[in-house]
Amino acid sequence: MIRKATFNDLDAVERLYNETHDAEEAGIITTGWKRTVYPVRATAQAALERDDLFVMEADGRIIGSGIINQIQVDVYEGAPWKYPVPDDQVCVLHTMMISPAEFGKGYAREFLQFYEEYALEHGCTELRIDTNARNTAARAMYRKHGYSEIDIVPTTFNGIPGIQLVLLEKALNPKLELFLKQKHTLDLFLERGAISKAQYDKSLGDLTEKMGIKE
Repeated sequence: MIRKATFNDLDAVERLYNETHDAEEAGIITTGWKRTVYPVRATAQAALERDDLFVMEADGRIIGSGIINQIQVDVYEGAPWKYPVPDDQVCVLHTMMISPAEFGKGYAREFLQFYEEYALEHGCTELRIDTNARNTAARAMYRKHGYSEIDIVPTTFNGIPGIQLVLLEKALNPKLELFLKQKHTLDLFLERGAISKAQYDKSLGDLTEKMGIKE
């Protein structure tokens, strides 16, 4: 489950930050983040006060966190975005992390899916993310899920100097996203035996024709 964070989640989010710093310092992961600089408890506190801090729960534990808003960092201005839409149609994901102990379980993919659905629900069709050029694992994951790298900008970022900041974007097609959601529901019905293959084929055909989707 992914939900808005509350004050009671701050300690857990801070622990996530520290687990990430521990893994970075042990050479297990490479994020380019720095302990005592970014991210720190104040990072989560500020997001909580803006009401844009989210947490992911599994088995009653906070195992992931991220910040979703429409705040574009200064280096976004003038970047060669492929989809230059109005600012009120841009949604940004910041400081997404999954506990290193939970890597490889698909949680990052689930967080990205939540982010995209949240963006559409709030009228945004342009997604933007940034990451450190050294974070090759994150870059590969974003590419796998349809994000394009449009620039790498040298900057001091969140108080950390010497960062090569990778800017990524993804444009959403609301009609296609809705089609895929409804098709997924039909797939589940078929898998569970709630509808026959003939009913599935007819419903999918009707849906495809209604929405003008070419598969």
